Amino acid sequence: MKCPYCTNTDTEVIETRDSEDLAVTRRRRGCSKCAKRFTTYERIETVPLTVIKKDKRREPFDREKLERGIWRASGKTTIKGDDVRRIVDEVERELIGGNSTELPSKKIGELVAKRLKKLDKIAYIRFASVFKQFVDIDEFEGELKKLIKKK
Repeated sequence: MKCPYCTNTDTEVIETRDSEDLAVTRRRRGCSKCAKRFTTYERIETVPLTVIKKDKRREPFDREKLERGIWRASGKTTIKGDDVRRIVDEVERELIGGNSTELPSKKIGELVAKRLKKLDKIAYIRFASVFKQFVDIDEFEGELKKLIKKK
């Protein structure tokens, strides 16, 4: 591994930790030349997923795009960074474990919405308003009523 500070290739692993779900390995490394430390993350390379948009366009699955969407919905709520990363990890793992490498965007939205609903109702309703494309206040109100009934 090349040191990001001095580009020396003689680095050593100081500590290794696996994530809870074993999907990512975090390695703390040290450079023998400049003595600085840095962290690397390893993730198993998987078959690329393709998202089929509502207008039938296809685009590669993008973890960062999904994470940004969840962050937008969960701003100023009880959702933390670890929650967002866990949701993205769980959704991606479920998609990879499925039968197809081509998935409708609706399925991804449903998987995220289901997890947000359990964590924070406000984040859920914000996400759902974009994902379900509410066109008027009645649709929004209907979704709120469903949430209230399930309490």
